[in-house]
Amino acid sequence: MKESCPGSREIRNPYPEPLVCPFCLKENEIWSDEVEIECRGCGKTISRDMKPNCILWCPAAKQCVGAEKYERLIKAMK
Repeated sequence: MKESCPGSREIRNPYPEPLVCPFCLKENEIWSDEVEIECRGCGKTISRDMKPNCILWCPAAKQCVGAEKYERLIKAMK
């Protein structure tokens, strides 16, 4: 198996994080590779800023994290 860079670990192996809805203040769970979710409290779409990561500059990023995830994240960061 080909090793990938340490910078892509968070993208390839996402983990849950808390995200408080700015509309109803309900705490939600968002995965580290997601940009937006639907609030469990009020149903509105809530989003967050993605941390800078290697997919923005690495020429091998699409191959490293997978084409589908790469396209989704690039679109969300624009």
